[in-house]
Amino acid sequence: MADPIKLVATNRKARHEYHIEETIEAGLALKGTEVKSLREGRVNLQDAYCAPENGEMYLYNCHISPYRHTGAHDNHDPLRPRKLLMHRREILRWTQAAQQKGYTIIPLSIYFKKGKAKVELALARGKKLYDRRADIAEREAQRRLERVLKGRRG
Repeated sequence: MADPIKLVATNRKARHEYHIEETIEAGLALKGTEVKSLREGRVNLQDAYCAPENGEMYLYNCHISPYRHTGAHDNHDPLRPRKLLMHRREILRWTQAAQQKGYTIIPLSIYFKKGKAKVELALARGKKLYDRRADIAEREAQRRLERVLKGRRG
């Protein structure tokens, strides 16, 4: 049986604004209140990105809301950089790939797998405005085609 994966949050704008070249799964080093907030689904990946620092990979601008059932002094900083748990070889390879012109590392989703918080990272290249317009036109054409085919069947 496959491992049950509980999806917590997705970065919906990522696939609209970037060409996804490659993906990888990484663990997240979190504090207790962060895990509790994640389980409640109180996370925002909108402007999040990853960057290497001192030979380690960190997740920046990922907003995990403070846990509601804890006092203010026991809670975490919502925007603190979070360490990603990856093998050294993976960190080096992804760092080199991200240093190429136009590439960045962005999170696509956060989920729980076997009780551990995981993040799906993507090596991505930013889309130009005309690329986005072409994608929208292609989706609209596909919708029209499906609508016509559905009308014929009925």
